[in-house]
Amino acid sequence: MSTTLALGLLVLGFAIIVALACYAWSLRKEVGRRAAFRRDEERRAQENGLENLGFVAAALAQRQVDVTEGAWRCKVLLEVIEPSLLERQEFQAFGEVYERTRHLHTHEARKALTAQQRFAEDKQRLAVEDEYRDAVLAAAQAALDFQARYPDSLH
Repeated sequence: MSTTLALGLLVLGFAIIVALACYAWSLRKEVGRRAAFRRDEERRAQENGLENLGFVAAALAQRQVDVTEGAWRCKVLLEVIEPSLLERQEFQAFGEVYERTRHLHTHEARKALTAQQRFAEDKQRLAVEDEYRDAVLAAAQAALDFQARYPDSLH
């Protein structure tokens, strides 16, 4: 192999290594940018969830929404803020109402039911609401307290 060919291959190899290093560096920057974007999105979702939790919990505490609807909404918002929050004793009523009523039809599916079927589902829903009303109202107050002390209330 001639010296010129060897030197040319060495330069080519070095150029390939430099190009790959630049590409790897740009990919690393992109991963960092996307991670920052994801963290920012999660932070905004938590902030919006916390704000909406306050609205729903206040409406629930003031009996402006049904116990079932308020419990469902609070459950979802707590999951957005931090999924482990539903394991706390003060918020378990939200999850229990959800579990006991999640089989009930809503929106268009409810409209498709016969009057007798809707009545039967309403009867089930009202029974759950009667059973859990006090616990859900206490959980709503706990959610308001949680919101007032956030972020310290996370731990």
